[in-house]
Amino acid sequence: MTESTSFPPLPDRLSIDPRSPHHAAAVFEHDVGIRFNDKERLDVEEYCVSEGWIKVPAGKTLDRKGKPLLIKLKGKVEAFYKVS
Repeated sequence: MTESTSFPPLPDRLSIDPRSPHHAAAVFEHDVGIRFNDKERLDVEEYCVSEGWIKVPAGKTLDRKGKPLLIKLKGKVEAFYKVS
């Protein structure tokens, strides 16, 4: 049995927050991985490949709306689909 699953193209900028204009629900139907400076990161909230940055939570700090406070890290960003 061969399954040919076509993945939607990964956008240049993607956010996991459904209220963000950069959220693409079709992409999250599959497992997405982010490699930052050649190491896989599991805590990425948002990324931009062309500008070379990711946003990750800053510890357990929350903003006034109860969401994690995010910091921006700059470097080499690669997005890919995890195939199991």
